[in-house]
Amino acid sequence: MDPDSAEEAMAEFRERHLGGWGILQLTAGTGLAVYAMWVGLIMPGFRRVPLKLQVPYLPASRTQVRNVMVLLRGRSGSLADLGSGDGRIVLEAYRQGFRPAVGYELNPWLVRLSYFHAWRAGHYGKVSYLRKDLWKISLADCKNVTVFLAPSVLPLLQQKLLAELPDDALVVAGRFPFPDWRACRVEGEGVDRAWAYSMQAQRQQQSPKEPASPQHAS
Repeated sequence: MDPDSAEEAMAEFRERHLGGWGILQLTAGTGLAVYAMWVGLIMPGFRRVPLKLQVPYLPASRTQVRNVMVLLRGRSGSLADLGSGDGRIVLEAYRQGFRPAVGYELNPWLVRLSYFHAWRAGHYGKVSYLRKDLWKISLADCKNVTVFLAPSVLPLLQQKLLAELPDDALVVAGRFPFPDWRACRVEGEGVDRAWAYSMQAQRQQQSPKEPASPQHAS
């Protein structure tokens, strides 16, 4: 189609009124597209997860990934991304030198998508994406943990991290902060903000203070 024809077609489209039937068709088509995405990408990972622990898939933006990596700057060792989605955090962590870099994701389609991204980046076989429930894995050997999860999940995740992670571990949360923890560093603004938490500091804040020893009169 030549440019003049294209402009005429667009002008005709703008001048036409959709009407009730046209609006209904547009709404139905949009609804089917959303439902297809839910069935294909989101719902398969939720079938075995209690309702209160379900977290919808929402990919991290480039700015969010960058802010997470800024907070991890200067660290090394293993990294685990809990609810790794399409795998971009794990892939960037590997590029920044974290070994091993592992993503835990319950949705099988997102695991496949993650491996495709790793293959396209030339790092297939160097990073791992495991189809496992994050609530059933051990984090005892993890030095660095990243999470992009819903606020409803974070209070329970606090308990798991406190119970399992070593003192020298660092946890970085994107989009939403942990409700009861005090961040040691914050990077970014708005929806791109990320928070870093020292596990040693969290345990020190939660441990009860020792009562002062009574003084005896001489």
